Amino acid sequence: MSPRAPVRARAARVRLLVLDVDGVLTDGGLWYSASGEELKRFDVRDGLGLVVAQRAGLGLAVISGRKSAAAARRLAELGVAEVHLGVEDKGAALAALLDRLGVPAAAAAAMGDDLNDLPLFAGVGLALAPRDAAAEVRRKAHWVARRRGGQGAVREAVEWLLRARGAWPRAR
Repeated sequence: MSPRAPVRARAARVRLLVLDVDGVLTDGGLWYSASGEELKRFDVRDGLGLVVAQRAGLGLAVISGRKSAAAARRLAELGVAEVHLGVEDKGAALAALLDRLGVPAAAAAAMGDDLNDLPLFAGVGLALAPRDAAAEVRRKAHWVARRRGGQGAVREAVEWLLRARGAWPRAR
């Protein structure tokens, strides 16, 4: 068995993908308009990846430490129902979410990029990180994307998870 096989086997069992926002769905930058409105840039390919994930039956959730109207709007556009913004204790929020949804930790994956995401990693069976995640996070991750946060890392992760399940859509 190859060293990657156990991680791929974990990926095949994932039923729920939990994502951070800043540094995962975005590049981590914060832009403010002259009036003080917060602006964020989201990658359209990441968005399509989330749509494909949901169509394939992969559950999605977001747990973020920041409240953001821009993030709430984008996630609503993508049909992500489990959106938890302004969360101080990500580990507790994850545990409550898994319990409410009836998803065992071994069937959940989380993607984070910085120290405040490590409690998510501790509560799931598969930890994922963008290429530009903090070194401590990359060391704890079971899988690291080739792409950066906000630049296709989520799409890459979704594709990898769905391919492990044999559920990535084929070209017609």
